[in-house]
Amino acid sequence: MFNSGDVILAKIQFVDSFEIKTRPVLVLFNDFGNLVVCGITSNKKMEGISLSKKEGAVKDSIIKLNYIFTIPDKFISKKLFTLSNKKKKEVYDNLIEKLGGLK
Repeated sequence: MFNSGDVILAKIQFVDSFEIKTRPVLVLFNDFGNLVVCGITSNKKMEGISLSKKEGAVKDSIIKLNYIFTIPDKFISKKLFTLSNKKKKEVYDNLIEKLGGLK
């Protein structure tokens, strides 16, 4: 079982090709065997939330809140680590802001 804030390795298909690769993703939530996740990249030129090696990443990376998708749990290879509560709050606060905020 994977939970919100878990960083996992999963098979994903890129939007610009039919290629499927194993990449790290952040679990936003788990619902009926499907995981809603956002991509993580080591390309630090990308926009998003920084994720450092000190926080558990293999290399300094970016959590890409503009790359959200759903995958079945059978696409998951393994759990890498879980974000701290502080980092999870940063992710969700940024996501809420991108969605238009709360009134």
